[in-house]
Amino acid sequence: MTKSLPLHKHGIEGSRLVLGCMGLGGGWDSSPVTSEHLRQAHDAVEAALSIGINMFDHADIYTRGKAEQVFGQVLKDRPELRESIILQSKCAIRFAEESGVPGRYDFSEEHIHKSVDGILKRLGVEYLDILLLHRPDPLMDPEEVAKTLSDLKSSGKVRRFGVSNMSAAQIQLLQHYTDEKFVVNQLEMSLAKLGWLNSVVQLNTESAKNDIFPEGTVEFCRMENIQIQAWGPLAKGVFSGASTADQPESVQTTAKLVEQLAEEKNTTAEAIVLAWLMKHPAGIQPVIGTANADRIRACRDAEQVTLTRDEWYTLYVSSRGVPLP
Repeated sequence: MTKSLPLHKHGIEGSRLVLGCMGLGGGWDSSPVTSEHLRQAHDAVEAALSIGINMFDHADIYTRGKAEQVFGQVLKDRPELRESIILQSKCAIRFAEESGVPGRYDFSEEHIHKSVDGILKRLGVEYLDILLLHRPDPLMDPEEVAKTLSDLKSSGKVRRFGVSNMSAAQIQLLQHYTDEKFVVNQLEMSLAKLGWLNSVVQLNTESAKNDIFPEGTVEFCRMENIQIQAWGPLAKGVFSGASTADQPESVQTTAKLVEQLAEEKNTTAEAIVLAWLMKHPAGIQPVIGTANADRIRACRDAEQVTLTRDEWYTLYVSSRGVPLP
């Protein structure tokens, strides 16, 4: 039984895990999509479905649009899938251009509309279940964004909205100008990326000055029923099989602890790493970023694994590399 998530309170019955599709479509260059890329996408989607995942995360920039393109071909080959899955994508990041314009973020009405049209075309669908604004744009006009979201909703192109990599204050500013309730905030969170926890336990300590995770963001999302999604939850495999030879002692020690727990609980290291995140009472929804079908299936037990409070803290303090204050 899927544990109730904040997302469910908005009528979106998303699975406990999400498949992040950044790795689909080949490289981040102009090379075309191949039959091998399509096979990989089919295998990844099938692996995700086999472990109960019904939610798929995209962004217009992933492999320069090819991730959405190849996923769109999967949907074309399996048209029955569209109404049984939840599709979300992101927009606002723009790459550097040959004319000398640097990489930047763009919350303008023109760019968001253009991005959404491109996303829908590549995916071959008529609507997105959720659109996320990818990274905060310092030039954001919240009233312009509010109008854009309203137009996208009324046109039927997007059903719900969210953000990514935003603080509580940034979400509140946007929310002040729109009646559209934001339902997701996607943040980097993992056993290796601990700022969201350290900002809690280091309050009123000297070490707090070295951690800039915006205080109160997790708490705000919990109070407002905004689903916290964790990107990078497997930490590039550093605790589940990737080489730790060049990693700090804290990482090496934590990887051994994860392996030990996996053996004790007769499961995989991936499941332990995800279960650690999912034990947090905020109902965090990990977005698995691998395109490897075997590794996706290795996450199968994440929702069933139970970590004790002592086991959770042992992993946390080990990864921190220093005792709690």
